[in-house]
Amino acid sequence: MHLIWLRTDLRLHDNTALAAACERGPVAAVYLITPQQWLAHDDAPCKVDFWLRNLQPLSQALAALNIPLLIRHAATWDQAPAVLGTLCRELSVAGVHVNEEYGIHESRRDAAVAKALEADGVTFHRYLDQLFFQPGSVLTKTGTYFQVFSQFRKVCYSRLHSALPRVIATPKAQAPITLKSDPIPEQIEGFEPPSDTLRALWPAGEDEARRRLDAFAEQRISDYKDQRDFPAKPGTSQLSAYLAAGVVSPRQCLHAALQSNGGEFESGDAGTITWISELLWREFYKHILVGYPRVSRHRAFRPETEAVAWRDAPQDLAAWQEARTGLPIIDAAMRQLLETGWMHNRLRMVVAMFLTKNLLIDWREGERFFMRHLIDGDLAANNGGWQWSSSTGTDSAPYFRIFSPLSQSEKFDGDGVFIKHWLPELAALNKKDVHNPQALGGLFGIADYPRSIVDLKTSRERALAAFRSLPSREAVGAGHE
Repeated sequence: MHLIWLRTDLRLHDNTALAAACERGPVAAVYLITPQQWLAHDDAPCKVDFWLRNLQPLSQALAALNIPLLIRHAATWDQAPAVLGTLCRELSVAGVHVNEEYGIHESRRDAAVAKALEADGVTFHRYLDQLFFQPGSVLTKTGTYFQVFSQFRKVCYSRLHSALPRVIATPKAQAPITLKSDPIPEQIEGFEPPSDTLRALWPAGEDEARRRLDAFAEQRISDYKDQRDFPAKPGTSQLSAYLAAGVVSPRQCLHAALQSNGGEFESGDAGTITWISELLWREFYKHILVGYPRVSRHRAFRPETEAVAWRDAPQDLAAWQEARTGLPIIDAAMRQLLETGWMHNRLRMVVAMFLTKNLLIDWREGERFFMRHLIDGDLAANNGGWQWSSSTGTDSAPYFRIFSPLSQSEKFDGDGVFIKHWLPELAALNKKDVHNPQALGGLFGIADYPRSIVDLKTSRERALAAFRSLPSREAVGAGHE
């Protein structure tokens, strides 16, 4: 008997570990419910609910191949070696198969499980699955991990040209075995189920992920470059939650994109090229996670920025979290997050810069809040995005990249369609005033809408001063840890 231990790879198709396990003989699948670990990692209730909902169709799909899906409970990952060890002994398992995950806690968990199982004579097999390239295989000429995305992307392109990662064939049905699947829990204690409205936005299952991918690749990918920054338009793929849970693979995404662009990465359709670049950003941040483990430890990628004098401003932080900053584009974006479990990518940067630059509040507060609400929350992408926006991360520009929420709002939501959708209290304002109701003056202020909690100009100067005073990177030293 062989066992596939499912984690963030909740799919039947193009699943490297599953296919490999099925080649070895009879297979069972297991999924660990680890609520205390999820709480420690700030996983959002809507994300945990999404995992559970995706396990249902996956269990049925596996059952059609005579593969039972077992559910086991371990409060934290520390208990995983014992729980899996017991299961392996019960089923006389010869090998456990997993798709690799990244991050310090994930690596330690897998090392501990491998050690415990191998002591029992059970082989632990790991596979590259959620990335195109093994971390450590895309390096600079001096043998270090890339710190700048554009250079990383260039090497990835040349590697993809020479060898395209193939989509793994779906396993065939195995002979029936006596083992029965376990029921999938509908709810986990400590994680409040989301609203039916939110659930309806994110239907579960591979069929839905594939439908979204096909619809995007066939109908909208060409417009992606031009439309992706406009939050009122359906310009994005809406696949991030499915990618984060592994309901669809990056390889499936890449192949769908290439198919729509005659097999080209760097020429042809501008929308497709841009979207493939976004897949590589996702790859880049996971490589950063491995190459610079400090980012898994709540530390800055740029060590010198640990010295930033962040403000302790609980009232400002609460106003940001509760969508009452008085800046419509910020509040509309935060309402989108709170109600849907998702936020448009452009707006993730805008609200992150507002928190870290205009309010000068530590990026870690924002990172944690996002993880607690995002259905597509992913350590590497979320940490990478927050550190990039706060100028503590991999941004190649110096410290002065500060988006103005007003100019971003006017540029990407010119008519105020997005703002008015999420802030109906501003629906009566014209397209000029909706971006900055405060400019109307006190007599014409909006009764149900707060004044801005910060002056954008002076707060920008404050952020510049805070970053100007930092020690040099050389003075601090920048090792890999």
